[in-house]
Amino acid sequence: MERYLRNHDAISESEQAILATKRVLVVGCGGLGGMVIECLARISVGYLRVVDGDVFEESNLNRQLLSSTMNLGRPKVLAAQQRIMAVNPLVEVDAVQADLAAENAMELLAGCDVAVDCLDNIPARLVLQQAAKVAGVTVVHGAVAGWLGRICVIQPGEDLLSLLYPNPEEAQGEERQRGTLSFTAALTASWQAAETVKLLLGKPGLQGEILEVDLLQAIVRKLKIS
Repeated sequence: MERYLRNHDAISESEQAILATKRVLVVGCGGLGGMVIECLARISVGYLRVVDGDVFEESNLNRQLLSSTMNLGRPKVLAAQQRIMAVNPLVEVDAVQADLAAENAMELLAGCDVAVDCLDNIPARLVLQQAAKVAGVTVVHGAVAGWLGRICVIQPGEDLLSLLYPNPEEAQGEERQRGTLSFTAALTASWQAAETVKLLLGKPGLQGEILEVDLLQAIVRKLKIS
């Protein structure tokens, strides 16, 4: 198919067919989630379940791909659904307007091959990690604080976020104090999408390590988590 012609030097036609059978949960449709959704829809992951309970606010306009002055007050998941259908109508979309919580996490994970953590708060991230452990689903985590982006892949049974955030309230406050920049979110989300595709295709990716990107200093670090 001509739509995927430019993919095939990097992703074979057989791998493209595999992606069409895969199901991904994206939790959060904001700065990270909007770009992750864009990338996964364009590469044609077959099914995307997109989850967010929020509506767009003016403060989202500096960084969130799906936001615009025309959809302020509109549910983020509806904008995500519309965007996916405009970009690639071959992708099946399940838009869930809800916040992830312990009560619904297992249902949201059901049937998905990978979950992408695009959440903006640490307690919810920890809930997703715990539920994914029980469900046997790998999580691709991303977080942004100012010029700094972080990505890691959490295999079922691992508790990498508990090691990353031993003091969740302190870490949450630090993230908010540093703010969120558009290019940091876009780069971090693109890396999350790449790790997701590698997982879906069985290609080597991050394992037991965190990728840290400092855009101010132009530094990329890969650190072992132990």
